[in-house]
Amino acid sequence: MVLALGIFIIMYVLLLSLPNYRPYIALGASSLFVLLGILPIGHVFGAINWNVILMLAGTMMVVELFIQSQMPMLIAEKLLQITPNVKWAVIVLSLFSGVVSAFVDNVATLLMLAPIGLSVSKKLHINPVPIIISISVSSNLQGAATLVGDTTSILLGGYAHMSFNDFFIYQGKPSIAFATEIGALLTIPVLLILFRKESKKISAQVATKVTNFIPTILLLAVIGSLIFASQFEHKPELTNGYICLAFAFIGLLYEVLIRKKKENVMSIIKAVDLKTLWLLIGLFIVVQGITEAGVIAAIADFFVKVGGRSALLMYVLILTVSVAISAFVDNIPYVATMLPVVRGIAMNMGIDPTVLYFGLLIGATLGGNLTPVGASANITGMGILNRAGFEVSTKDFMKIGVPFTLVAVIGGGLFTWFIWGI
Repeated sequence: MVLALGIFIIMYVLLLSLPNYRPYIALGASSLFVLLGILPIGHVFGAINWNVILMLAGTMMVVELFIQSQMPMLIAEKLLQITPNVKWAVIVLSLFSGVVSAFVDNVATLLMLAPIGLSVSKKLHINPVPIIISISVSSNLQGAATLVGDTTSILLGGYAHMSFNDFFIYQGKPSIAFATEIGALLTIPVLLILFRKESKKISAQVATKVTNFIPTILLLAVIGSLIFASQFEHKPELTNGYICLAFAFIGLLYEVLIRKKKENVMSIIKAVDLKTLWLLIGLFIVVQGITEAGVIAAIADFFVKVGGRSALLMYVLILTVSVAISAFVDNIPYVATMLPVVRGIAMNMGIDPTVLYFGLLIGATLGGNLTPVGASANITGMGILNRAGFEVSTKDFMKIGVPFTLVAVIGGGLFTWFIWGI
């Protein structure tokens, strides 16, 4: 167990120190687990959650088609037409960013909407920094609302065998989507206060034209099919992955055979983030290795010793630790590691793990909004502003990120406890 724990700690330190090499570090660590006999080679294939991998790959391609169609840009422009001033324009863009990110990757959501925010600020001669930051943190906020909204959601769905519908109603109770949306609604007063002085009127024009509606239909079909598949309890294990891949394949065929745009195929295939997939494959193997070595059980025992036998104290501990760690650490490896730990904690305490799973997801998803380096969307947003010639200090970011995180975590956390903890 000591050797397995040592490799795991070194891997995590390297993941933090060398973010550009994360897939290779995770795969290297997983190889050591096999070569040293910690994890039998016959257990490697089964350790990988292929449903998660296939879902991510398929969804990435469908989303790329959706982005290329410019439909999100068109919807955003139409929404801006009904906003009376800058304050409400920021609120509308932020909320729309959250809605889109419930189905589309957070970074992709930001890349779609940031140009609109920059355009509005340039037209009205106002500072774009708080606008882009608001869009960034909002895109992180609602990733936990659906099964396909964020990699962490897909990880939870795969580990806890939760379907698309389960993110809305689970075991007859309101699920994680409601907690996330409550957190999102509570950010509206925060934005109203932060942008209370921005009362300039805005007159937006719809400049984007969408001629290809098939990607929108495909994305809706993916969601609809996942909902339909959720009705069946004993479906094949890889059902969700096959659904996402099937619609991605249909999209590729449409580009080649109907639109005759073969050059688009490579850009769509390249939208599959292989680094993320390799990272997850490596992490799945490592987590299985430390599980079989007894490390996960030992970590769970430690949490129980610290948190005692109180379910409330344990829930608060997992929630706050997840927020604190995710403010500086990428939440994908953290959630992948903590899911089996949380399950072990629940088993030791003799309680249903659901409330702890949701606490983990809320904390890990929203915690990244505390700092500009806590989430990929935030880093991307700061890069967009820097390229546009605007300097963004940590203080500038935290003026928005901290209140956003606090109200969302407290609101979503309290809702989850009162529904699932009591």
